[in-house]
Amino acid sequence: MTQMFGSPASYVQGKDVLFDSIAYLEKFGHKALLMADSVVYQIIGDRFKAYLDDHHIEVHKVIFRGEASPEEIDRITGIGREFGADVIIGLGGGKTLDSAKAIADNLQLPVAILPSLASTDAPCSRLSVIYHADGSFKEYRFYDKNPDLVLVDTRLVAGAPARLLASGIADALATNVEAQAVAKGDNATMLGAKQTLVGNAIAQKCEDTLFAYGHLARESVKQHAVTPALNKIVEANTLMSGVGFESGGLAAAHAIHDGLTALDGPIHELTHGEKVAYGTLTQLFLEGRSEAEFDRYLAFDLSLGLPTTLADLKIPDVTDEDLLKVGQQATAPADTMDRMPFKVTPDDVAQAMRGVDAYSRAYQARHAK
Repeated sequence: MTQMFGSPASYVQGKDVLFDSIAYLEKFGHKALLMADSVVYQIIGDRFKAYLDDHHIEVHKVIFRGEASPEEIDRITGIGREFGADVIIGLGGGKTLDSAKAIADNLQLPVAILPSLASTDAPCSRLSVIYHADGSFKEYRFYDKNPDLVLVDTRLVAGAPARLLASGIADALATNVEAQAVAKGDNATMLGAKQTLVGNAIAQKCEDTLFAYGHLARESVKQHAVTPALNKIVEANTLMSGVGFESGGLAAAHAIHDGLTALDGPIHELTHGEKVAYGTLTQLFLEGRSEAEFDRYLAFDLSLGLPTTLADLKIPDVTDEDLLKVGQQATAPADTMDRMPFKVTPDDVAQAMRGVDAYSRAYQARHAK
């Protein structure tokens, strides 16, 4: 199979770049459909719209309703078509950005991705995670190209809650774990091709950066400070992880995240990255990693306040039947469990999730003494 590497056409990161972005955006056109959710509009979106207005970009403001579902994507596609947009601008978090990519693909327009957080690795990829209207996982949607522009304002990221940066670190921490599993099985990446050396190396560099600077960056964000450590983690969470997961491939960790969408209840109060954190630990259990290897990831997750037990996932009394539902969803044909270097059954997933829970509780009890 052919090897392939994908990346956004341009990636821009820096302090206050959002309000110095006109030189990048005006290249795409002068009729922009700007989409963000209501909270992001209150924080920064309305001010950004005024900035575009001041620079002679005609803007149609659309409020994203929160779910990257076919229905929401179709609704905003219709608005963009009627407006005659020549560029789609997505401002906000992962589901807003994934929807912006889908809408731009529907209308065959350039797309500018402007993350307000560094909480997921969605911005740089040529795919979207699509959900049903009820929030359960539906499918991955793939595109012919990556975004035309990804622009990350580190001052905006520094203003977000530290929990969301930790969530992005958790999402990014899965990148190398999954990429190495894909490489071991010589399986296809999210580009439908084999890994390049570059894609694999970026995944490894992503992990190295997270362990080296993750705590420094989180403490910076607690004070809303833009520091060199934060700059490195923003790049790891957004660019390295985004390129690394796509060109390196996904495997069990994200499939288990998707499997968790089959459950009802307070688990859905957790972020994408928080659920991926448990998926990563479960993948390590499925792989039969040694205690020393597993402890490295577990200790890091615990230090960042990430979920490592079923109670942390808000499913302390989950039944075996429900865990089997998670396993069935995670191993469905539309997901990425088949990129693991060995066959994984729904029961394997359920058993590994129990194993992670038991080991984490024992580990914490030992270290509390």
